[in-house]
Amino acid sequence: MESTVARPEGVKHSLHILLNSLIDYAGLFPPSGLDMAKAVANYAGYRQSPHCWALGRFIVPSARLQEFEQCFVPDRHPWHLSALLGTDPADDLARIAEFNGRHPHTAIVDTLEVKAATPMEITELRRHTPEGLIIYFEISVADDPRPMVQAIHAAHSRAKIRTGGLTEEMFPTGAQIVRFLDACISASVAFKATAGLHHPMRCTRALTYEKDSPVGAMHGFLNVFLASAFLLEGLPVGELESLLADDDPANFQFGDSSITWRSHRVTQARLLESRALAASFGSCSFEEPIADLRTLNLL
Repeated sequence: MESTVARPEGVKHSLHILLNSLIDYAGLFPPSGLDMAKAVANYAGYRQSPHCWALGRFIVPSARLQEFEQCFVPDRHPWHLSALLGTDPADDLARIAEFNGRHPHTAIVDTLEVKAATPMEITELRRHTPEGLIIYFEISVADDPRPMVQAIHAAHSRAKIRTGGLTEEMFPTGAQIVRFLDACISASVAFKATAGLHHPMRCTRALTYEKDSPVGAMHGFLNVFLASAFLLEGLPVGELESLLADDDPANFQFGDSSITWRSHRVTQARLLESRALAASFGSCSFEEPIADLRTLNLL
């Protein structure tokens, strides 16, 4: 989803390309786990904030669309929603069609997200889904994801990687992320990430908001999305893994026409090319990523 908001004054053009409509808001999901009224109110506020240009879709389970309707207040521009499918996709698709029919100009589900374990599941679901809906298939990256990515490509759909969770073992390795990125970019398959990307840079933090939360290494969303751009630029796999592991902000320089990591440079044109494939990431917080970017003096 392209942002309709012009680049704010003071934001480097390269950074604006990298962050534009990047953060899908998933406040309903752990570790935030907000109730519907609060999540909807938050998203409405973010749409009016100075950083609304970085905001993507509102993420909602298909089964909770009626609950969403009870909290939603239309504003001047339509809301774009991404709906998660459950165990009965046919029932969910019917619910989505009814929802879209009731809100043709104020709120629309234009994107679906669903887990898939086999290429056949991808083929079958795409066959029964209206062509106008974008589908992100969440796939495992524990093994080589190429067969699944090829099936997603054949289904004219998109891929999704889970980049973290509530425990340390839910975080994929840098090598697994690079392998996923390479599979998607080689097949010209657009993708998104979800979970564990609350912070711009690689860091070690509490994994939840609970007092006794486990602590672990978290991937940075700048690292991940810049890795996509540098992969297109031809950076070797070993260097890409180093980029994902880099937790030193001084190694990243953001200019108007390019972004530099250590001695490597990626141009504005390459960033635009990468964002056509590296679509977004889901975060249960919009304020936390923005606050961290401000702390880094990037906003």
